[in-house]
Amino acid sequence: MFLFRQLESHPRSLVKAVSWRILGSLDTFVWSLLMTGSAKIAGSIAVFEILSKIFLFYFHERAWDAVPWGRRTPPVQPALAP
Repeated sequence: MFLFRQLESHPRSLVKAVSWRILGSLDTFVWSLLMTGSAKIAGSIAVFEILSKIFLFYFHERAWDAVPWGRRTPPVQPALAP
């Protein structure tokens, strides 16, 4: 996975993807439960969604990390005198 060489590390992008998926999958589970009335079906939908969307989000984040549009350049820190 060395396609993108930008500011964020691969582990950081992966952790962000996982934490976002947990939140999103809880939302999916609740909505699926309300719509179907079945915790088993809602759980199946949420598990499938977790696996597919972690993968998609990771690559989406990495691709956007390569786009310079809308980024601010970090301020330059003055060098300390010895």
